[in-house]
Amino acid sequence: MIEPEPPDNPNGTDRTTTGPAGIAGAAVPPGGDPAPTARPVRRRMSRRWLAGWSAALLAAVLGLVLVWQFSDSAACAAALAAPPLERAAPPSGATVYKGKASHYDGGSSGGNCSLPGPPANRLYAALGSSQYAGSAACGSFLDVTGPKGTVRVMVLDRCAGCTNNKIDLSRQAFAKIADLSAGIVPVRYRAVVDPPLPGPLTFRLKSGVSRYWFAVQVGNHGNPVKSVAVQRAGSSWRAAKRGSDNYWVVDGGMGPGPYSIRVVDVYGHEAVGTGIRLAPRQVQRSTVRRYPATPAAAGSASPSAPPAPASPAPTASPTPAPGTPTGADPAGQAVAGAAGGPAPVACG
Repeated sequence: MIEPEPPDNPNGTDRTTTGPAGIAGAAVPPGGDPAPTARPVRRRMSRRWLAGWSAALLAAVLGLVLVWQFSDSAACAAALAAPPLERAAPPSGATVYKGKASHYDGGSSGGNCSLPGPPANRLYAALGSSQYAGSAACGSFLDVTGPKGTVRVMVLDRCAGCTNNKIDLSRQAFAKIADLSAGIVPVRYRAVVDPPLPGPLTFRLKSGVSRYWFAVQVGNHGNPVKSVAVQRAGSSWRAAKRGSDNYWVVDGGMGPGPYSIRVVDVYGHEAVGTGIRLAPRQVQRSTVRRYPATPAAAGSASPSAPPAPASPAPTASPTPAPGTPTGADPAGQAVAGAAGGPAPVACG
């Protein structure tokens, strides 16, 4: 009887694919160990693999450093080349703004300022978003000088397309400084500080207010309003938040009223109106003014009546007097939009 030969691998493992050291694909001669070159080959391959990945990682790090340096330099160069963003704030103080004016007809609308309507004399203006400043300019006044003279206007609206100190005047206001057919003319304008007003502060609660949600609009204030706070008898003052529609909001409401409302303007004038009722959409007149009444107020029939204009301003920029710094008019007042401008931003 012929017995079969015992298998080369009594444990049933295919040694042609897995050697004693667990190396896949290592050929093993019958009855012997794996070829002596199998282990060194793997070590050399591992070293090459590690060296390749190290080189790739180093190149990636160097690339990131170069990109960061280039991007930082490019951003710095762009910051130096481009003018700084204009700060959102209404015209105020003695700054004279140099720009252009066009005209429009707002009809009977109270504009983006949500006023009950335009002033009776229809002398009003719309400002670009930066100077509209989220409704901070609403109800303030500007003296605008063009080729034919000067007109006083009330800020009523926002002009979405107005940039670089461009303003939009009502047709009636534009006609006082230039011919309507001109369309667009160069102008200079400045804020009117403490303009004469026909009466004390007014308050108008927004439609939909209740004891649980409070929103009020301040009128007849003249200067731009800086802050508003509300108080109900027996409670503490609560600061209101300005909305882009010219209403001041207290989330959570102020109860049933009546209320006291404190108004502070950008020049620090403060006044408190009392006895304001929870009466939506009604204009409620107080007995206080934002600032002391001026003698001119008694004879002013309209809050936006224009002052007696001085000699008409020329359409071209006047030649500065000797010693006048760049960016100022001959009287020494700062001129926004004039040559020079703010100092460039320094890059570290």
